[in-house]
Amino acid sequence: MEVPMNSAQSGAHFPVQHRSVSLEIKGTKTDIVISTYEDTFLVIVTQIGCMGTILAAKKDESVFSDPTYNVSVLFGKRDEPLLLACARQLIEHIRVQRNSIH
Repeated sequence: MEVPMNSAQSGAHFPVQHRSVSLEIKGTKTDIVISTYEDTFLVIVTQIGCMGTILAAKKDESVFSDPTYNVSVLFGKRDEPLLLACARQLIEHIRVQRNSIH
């Protein structure tokens, strides 16, 4: 099933809640899909129309500070520190947005 990514869309009718958006970042078309599960969410970001490197972020909670995230490469380029930094920044942004909704 192909979903056009012209604007923000919400997938309330699909069994997994998801939201997709297509936007330009520094002149490059970027597609983003966020799927929400009970205790996990999946974020797919592409500028080439397909998935490349797959990263996982796991929350490390502490009673003394805000949660931090350990990001690791599951598949793809392992020597790209910029990808890890972007993933940490993205996951933190999603966490802040999610907390502001609840």
